Amino acid sequence: MPEESVRPLERGLAVLRALAAAEPGQLRAGDLARATGLARSTVDRVVTTLARLGYVRPRGQELHLTPRLMELGNAYLAASGLTGEVAARTARLADELDESVSLAVPDGDGVRFVTQAARRRAMSVAFRIGDLLPPDRCAPGALFADAWDEERWAAWRARAAAGPAHEAYPALPPGPAPAGVPELADRVARARRSGWALDDQLIEPGLIAVAVPVRDAAGRVRYALSAVSHTSRHTAQGLAAAVLPRLREEAERLAGLSGTDAPPDAPPDAGGRAPGREAADPVAKEELGPGFLQSLARGLAVLRALGGARGEGLPLTALAEATGLPRATARRCLHTLEQAGYAAHDGRLFRPLPRILELGHAALSGLTFAELAEPHLRELADRVRQSASATVLDGTDIRYVARAATVRVMSVHITVGTRFPAYATAMGRVLLAGLPGDERERLLTAAPPRALTPRTVTDPGELARVLDRAAAEGHATADQELEDGLRSVAVPVRDAAGRVVAAVNIAQHAGTDPLSRTRDALLPALRATAAAIETDLHIAARFNTVRMS
Repeated sequence: MPEESVRPLERGLAVLRALAAAEPGQLRAGDLARATGLARSTVDRVVTTLARLGYVRPRGQELHLTPRLMELGNAYLAASGLTGEVAARTARLADELDESVSLAVPDGDGVRFVTQAARRRAMSVAFRIGDLLPPDRCAPGALFADAWDEERWAAWRARAAAGPAHEAYPALPPGPAPAGVPELADRVARARRSGWALDDQLIEPGLIAVAVPVRDAAGRVRYALSAVSHTSRHTAQGLAAAVLPRLREEAERLAGLSGTDAPPDAPPDAGGRAPGREAADPVAKEELGPGFLQSLARGLAVLRALGGARGEGLPLTALAEATGLPRATARRCLHTLEQAGYAAHDGRLFRPLPRILELGHAALSGLTFAELAEPHLRELADRVRQSASATVLDGTDIRYVARAATVRVMSVHITVGTRFPAYATAMGRVLLAGLPGDERERLLTAAPPRALTPRTVTDPGELARVLDRAAAEGHATADQELEDGLRSVAVPVRDAAGRVVAAVNIAQHAGTDPLSRTRDALLPALRATAAAIETDLHIAARFNTVRMS
């Protein structure tokens, strides 16, 4: 008897695809029903479940994907052998070449990006991690198509003849292909002879790229490593001459790196359960109510567990154990994922496929830290009825990068981009406290503290004690030291390595309450907000560079 699909999982994946294909916040539940062909009641239950899992955030009637959804794409990236070191080397190569650098993998008869280190210029590459391109319109396509059999060539030709390319590949610029695009078969033959491939304005006028293969131990092309530029900087052949030696050298080094760093454990959900375990909890359905689709939660837990499928894959027993699900349940979920193109099975082992990245990864991979933090700051401001902010250290100053303001008779008016001296602010003290001692001393020496109000701490010894206490206690305060009447409490935001990269605060009028009462009232909410931001940041930055400012 053929395996039955898990219908709630199929429907949940359809909703995620529709959300990922839309502009952020442009879809409501009714729009999803029309886009997917599902009943409105079914869409409502799917959205309720996805919101409970932390993958969708309702904002009024609008629905927004959250950074936590990237853990699905991260499962594929981890299983594919991509590591933090691979991503870091790609970024360093982009700095060295002063050109955008990317890694791509084959996805059926398409090409999907898995890392992107883009140069920030007026004319720059706009492709994102997870975007899909046709093989005939990019340099990596000629490298991957060399391994195609006749069936794959036939499938690609059928797709190319079916309609405009941008309908199948939304990342392509709209409009017809540039004139004179060479035949893919001819480009494959040239790449086979030379060992590299060229994109001379195949995607759009002005964009050029050079790609070399990164091979696995069996000699198969595992990735394509590309340098991308513009004709305002190089000719196509000039780019090849400039970057090919380093691309080939780096490809050899990347070939020797395997997926040895395990992905981080998924953070617990709001109820304290690890993701996936609530799917196996027999009381979860009763606790979460009839709107929660437990089969959808289980299927997504299985998809996440595929992140451990390094090398050839994982057996059913290991996946069932990782999720806490019965073997029969896990097998049905895997069958559904396989039918949808998100998993492959060789008869014994299961592994994830790059199509998983279409589930919102491209849309979310470009988020900045400010965009990650802003929804959490808004929730914090609503909770404490005071304005909330996030800052980063910029030299000896703090710089505001995100803010959620409240409207009150007496409120603090600060805009994004505002700078203040770090030593006189609670957020600045959190950020300075997170620095190594010599770096902290260098910054304070470069701009010696001066009194901004009669309460400003300027004595070096006393300020050092304030910063040491902030480091030890995990928070800082500033009571009328920046401005008379202004009081602030702040906590740090840390990256996955534990480094302090930002600070979150609540600032308010000092009033008549003692500072200790203000601090104790605000710290629990501040720490919960920082933890939520850290969860999103760690997931988003697992294989991706999150721009802090």
